[in-house]
Amino acid sequence: MNKYLSQFLLFLSVIILVVFGLHLLVLNTNKLSLFDHKIITSYVLNIVLAVSIYLFLYLNRIKYKAELGFLYMAGSFLKLLFFGLFLYPSYHKDGSVSKLEFFTFFIPYVTCLVIETYFLIKLLNSRELNQ
Repeated sequence: MNKYLSQFLLFLSVIILVVFGLHLLVLNTNKLSLFDHKIITSYVLNIVLAVSIYLFLYLNRIKYKAELGFLYMAGSFLKLLFFGLFLYPSYHKDGSVSKLEFFTFFIPYVTCLVIETYFLIKLLNSRELNQ
């Protein structure tokens, strides 16, 4: 496996596990239910999409070198589309999205987004891409 892919997967795995643990700790500390609001679905969905998007960008890094930024933005839009399809309907059943429901999606979304951005910048700045 290429160093960019393995570093991305390792970093994403470690950070998302730490963030998930902290998320559960905050919920537990505030005596809130740990596994309500599709928290597992939210984290899994964000991880799968982050890996899929980064893998797509990595595999197409030479062919679409000039378009990688736009493809990345399309991937971010895709994540929001999946949120709208899979999480929003259950969050909005009662007519509104609570702060708890919002953060259940937003925390893993932003975490994955920041990691994807960091590794895409690293990839774009690599010698391999700039030869």
